[in-house]
Amino acid sequence: MSERPMGMGRMRGGFMTDEEKAAVPKVTVSLLKRIFSYLAPYWKQLALVLFCILLSSIFNLLPSVLTGRMIDDGLINRNLNALIFFIVLSLSVTLAAHLIGVAESYLNTWIAQHITFDMRNALFAHLQKMSQRFFTTNNQGDIITRMTSDISGVEMIITNTFSSIISNVLTLVVALIAMYQKNWILATIGIVIVPLFALPTRKAGKTRWALTREAQKCNDTINGILNETLSVSGQLLVKLFGKEDAEYKKYEDANSSMIRLNIKEKMAGRWFRVVISTFASVGPMLLYLVGGILMMRYNAKLSVGDITVLVALLGKMYGPVNQLLNIQVDWMRSMALFTRIFEYFDMPVEIQNDKNAIVPKGKANGSIEFNDVSFYYNPERTILRNVSFTLKSGDCVAIVGPSGSGKSTLVNLIPRLYDVTGGSVLFDGIDVRKLDLAYLRKNVGVVTQDTYLFNGTIRDNLLYAKPEATERELIDACKNANIYDFIEAQSDGLDTVVGNRGLKLSGGEKQRISIARVLLKDPALLIFDEATSSLDSISEKKIQDAIDPLIEARTSILIAHRLSTILAADEILVLKNGKIVERGKHRKLVKAGGIYTELYETQFKISTKKK
Repeated sequence: MSERPMGMGRMRGGFMTDEEKAAVPKVTVSLLKRIFSYLAPYWKQLALVLFCILLSSIFNLLPSVLTGRMIDDGLINRNLNALIFFIVLSLSVTLAAHLIGVAESYLNTWIAQHITFDMRNALFAHLQKMSQRFFTTNNQGDIITRMTSDISGVEMIITNTFSSIISNVLTLVVALIAMYQKNWILATIGIVIVPLFALPTRKAGKTRWALTREAQKCNDTINGILNETLSVSGQLLVKLFGKEDAEYKKYEDANSSMIRLNIKEKMAGRWFRVVISTFASVGPMLLYLVGGILMMRYNAKLSVGDITVLVALLGKMYGPVNQLLNIQVDWMRSMALFTRIFEYFDMPVEIQNDKNAIVPKGKANGSIEFNDVSFYYNPERTILRNVSFTLKSGDCVAIVGPSGSGKSTLVNLIPRLYDVTGGSVLFDGIDVRKLDLAYLRKNVGVVTQDTYLFNGTIRDNLLYAKPEATERELIDACKNANIYDFIEAQSDGLDTVVGNRGLKLSGGEKQRISIARVLLKDPALLIFDEATSSLDSISEKKIQDAIDPLIEARTSILIAHRLSTILAADEILVLKNGKIVERGKHRKLVKAGGIYTELYETQFKISTKKK
């Protein structure tokens, strides 16, 4: 299971899950500097956003202040002109505040989008440089989550969290200044009341948050059922085992639980609004009472308009205070989000081009030399031990051995999917670590057992190897791979859609298309990594017919479980426990009575009889 994303859907809300609390990062100066380094290129736009927020905060509060003038100068003094003037001014200020808000929203969104654009590009480029070890040891779902949900969460941080902090603080400051200008006693009462108002908000919020968490767990269960039972493979399994009713019952139970939780959450929200409405009425009533006493008993210089203004400003403070009380949670989530993304950025690039990388001139011949090569994924478990052999240009070597002996690992060292931990691998007499990576990988072609085709047409998949290939080159490659007859029989020919991972094709058809794709690449060295092991005899025969002329024409390495694939090799290497324990021609090795003889008797000979 992939780790649940900490992205957009989870950024809002006043409380943290237990998992989030445990993962709260340590906020340091260096972390903050690193975060703000992404904002630095857009400092001009940020300055403009701050200016817009300040103007918007002032303009949003002005109508409340103008209300007092409408009451005192217009209504009480019976001055129609003054009343109309302040009404028009209030409407104009309100319109201006909304227009400034639109500009602020646009600038915020523009900055957020550009920052996430920069982060996505940088992270994608970084991940492209990671070795194969990274992708085999890290959860694919987690990688995708950090590339999508986590970075999308950054947009929410910029557009909501950062701007919310600034906007709410400025609104409070402006409101307090305006209130203290009117009357310091009522302003002080307002400061005391507002936090008390926020307490029931948090209490009710905790209840709703607990219900939301339960609903999320239930939703996860529902999604799990849907993912498992409505997928192609899942549906096939359900039908074959007659589990339609059982799966329906599981879905119905989970759906029923979700309904009950949704009802509880909605009702909790209803009671929450009742509590909030009641508390929201206490503050204004208290200001009216104290203001009235000051006016009637102590002849304070307060007007009806002044008290109305103070009540309106108090109402404007409720939202900002409540949001600021909850902002710590959003802030910590934001820091956790950045920390998760930075974890990937901080992973070292294991396979890098040498500073003085060599790009040989002329056509490569594909000769290979392993000099005392050792390799491990984990120091406690060595995969290859002191492997040495030479493959001359134009020759073919076959590598056989029990599963887990290190055959695939050995060939993966040639295009530097991994780097040796001891010894060296030479390509055309040059250590592969000193060769330019692009040059090296251009000259090494690999056909694996697990063929990967993109969800597109046959043409799209072939052009991946050589985008500028002509129609003639595509056809020739397909003919050489023994797949052109099949393509010609399709109504759309090369434009036949292969489906996700090539699911619309058989294993043999996919494999031959992958061979054609490698041929378009025209590498100096061809590696066939168990290219026929999972196929039926007919498919294997077609692929073998395609492979045979290829290995005669260029340098090649064969890894196979079947005898037919390795008979054409100039030399056979037998691997066991990461070591070359036998080497030679087929007949010599069969007579030797060693591991190869055992493989031949139990595996190769059986596969030959089946044919």
